[in-house]
Amino acid sequence: MADETPAEDASELVATRAKLEATELELNNYKLKLADFDNARKRMLRDAETDRKYAVEPLARDLLSALDNLDRALDAAKRAGDTGPLVTGVSATAGQFLEAIKRHGVTRIACEPGTAFDTNLHQAVMQQPSTEFAPGEVIQVLQHGFTMHDRVLRPVSVIVAS
Repeated sequence: MADETPAEDASELVATRAKLEATELELNNYKLKLADFDNARKRMLRDAETDRKYAVEPLARDLLSALDNLDRALDAAKRAGDTGPLVTGVSATAGQFLEAIKRHGVTRIACEPGTAFDTNLHQAVMQQPSTEFAPGEVIQVLQHGFTMHDRVLRPVSVIVAS
């Protein structure tokens, strides 16, 4: 090395620096790709969990109309004054139905007349003047709504006071 000229030392230094910069660039690219891969893995796990959590959503939506029919049958029986074993059986079936879907995260949205109208939970089918309720309050529930975990499966269909 003693016989090398300063120009050769400088060119060797420049070459070493270039290799170092190329290596640092490769390391930074590797770190970025590793972070991208880790983010994709986390997103995939999160999406898989969401898919698992809401897997029964289409089935739950389909079953709600059957539950609506059970509720209509109970309402008609109550209006007719019927309290016989058929009404008791339909009521028990509706209760079992609600318990079964509740085990899968489906719950009925609580809504009674006088509740403040909430666009996130309610669907106004019509507005009606009322002296009994303040404007923006629910007058009547036409169809019950349901949530699944934190999502609205079906909003509550209501008549709202105007």
